[in-house]
Amino acid sequence: MRIEVTFPGEKRVDASFEGFVVRTDQPEPWGGGTAPAPFDMFLASLATCAGIYVVSFCQQRGIPEEGLKLVQDTLRDPDTKALKEVQLKIVLPDGFPEKYHGAIMRAAEQCAVKRLMDAPPSFTVTVGSGM
Repeated sequence: MRIEVTFPGEKRVDASFEGFVVRTDQPEPWGGGTAPAPFDMFLASLATCAGIYVVSFCQQRGIPEEGLKLVQDTLRDPDTKALKEVQLKIVLPDGFPEKYHGAIMRAAEQCAVKRLMDAPPSFTVTVGSGM
């Protein structure tokens, strides 16, 4: 997939791909705070990716989704501010079958974004003109 990044002004950065535009900005005072920061979008991709696996698990088994949600918390090193841990909690709806607790956790762990973090790809940055 190709993603084209453009710069609409100030600290805003937009990514266009497959007919969609994802808008980002930096929080104030560095940017205008008009959109999520790029790193926050990455963190949201972890939670939403796990979410699709969780909701699909329920749908495949006919388990009602009402009351189902995920809560993601991040822990940072107090000195360096580096991300140290991502905690994901699956909040189950009332009546969720206990026999599926382990299975739904395993489903969330199948998230492609999380798996990418387990075996990160190499990155190549080049400079050139045109496409």
